[in-house]
Amino acid sequence: MKIFVTGVGGQLGYDVMNELKKRGIEGVGSDILPECDKYERYIPMDITDRAQVEEVITSAMPDAVIHCAAWTAVDAAEDEENKPKVRAINADGTKNIAEVCKKIGAKMMYISTDYVFDGQGERPWFPDCKDYKPLNVYGETKLEGELAVSSLLDKYFIVRIAWVFGLNGKNFIKTMLSVGKKYDTVRVVNDQIGTPTYTYDLARLLVDMIVTEKYGYYHATNEGGYISWYDFTLEIFRQAGYSTKVIPVTTAEYGLSKAARPFNSRLDKAKLIQNGFAPLPDWKDALARYLKEIM
Repeated sequence: MKIFVTGVGGQLGYDVMNELKKRGIEGVGSDILPECDKYERYIPMDITDRAQVEEVITSAMPDAVIHCAAWTAVDAAEDEENKPKVRAINADGTKNIAEVCKKIGAKMMYISTDYVFDGQGERPWFPDCKDYKPLNVYGETKLEGELAVSSLLDKYFIVRIAWVFGLNGKNFIKTMLSVGKKYDTVRVVNDQIGTPTYTYDLARLLVDMIVTEKYGYYHATNEGGYISWYDFTLEIFRQAGYSTKVIPVTTAEYGLSKAARPFNSRLDKAKLIQNGFAPLPDWKDALARYLKEIM
């Protein structure tokens, strides 16, 4: 089996490529970078260039595409000068890939987000829920990507994730470790609720899924229950051995963000088990393994 992976310069794409290699599955990595020496097979590709996408993927002729590439800078996406680019990447770029997958008969896996929902209430969001009301440009464009995939293809997986952290890029944990080392006290919101997702664990699940034909919508985060960013920070500092004081504040009190954030990022993951997929480990365990890698 040959699998084409987009966005291998990011946290998730990096781990997916490593997972494929570990299993002896042929992986072809791509990103907008002109060259990348991390992978045996790498092809530069701009997903917003429709002709280039068709040429690159058709020449590679994969059995499946795992589409990790995305604009993920949520606040920057709100800037007027960035909006066309965000849509070109998250919506149009995804459609470009879906069209080629349809042409060559390849499976497609699209990595989406809890931001397609409005984040209200306290009940977990189910994978097949269609009550879409994104609060910001990032969520809107990721939803447009979802709709492009589901309308064009039959053989697709749409996997929504949240609160992502991994080795190859910036994330909340790295930010908190940096801030916690610099300051005695940090303020962190306690009214946004969800669960972290370690890309190392997620990559294993995605590869488990892509070799099957159990298509459809899924939610995937680590296990361990729902927490706030405040709770997450307390555990980060505890495991890292920091004595930094953490003060809980509301989103309104914290301010700063250009983009509206969902309060409820609870994702129901029961469908994974129902379809025979092993859930991800507890987030505290994932955090411990991650800190060993970066500290």
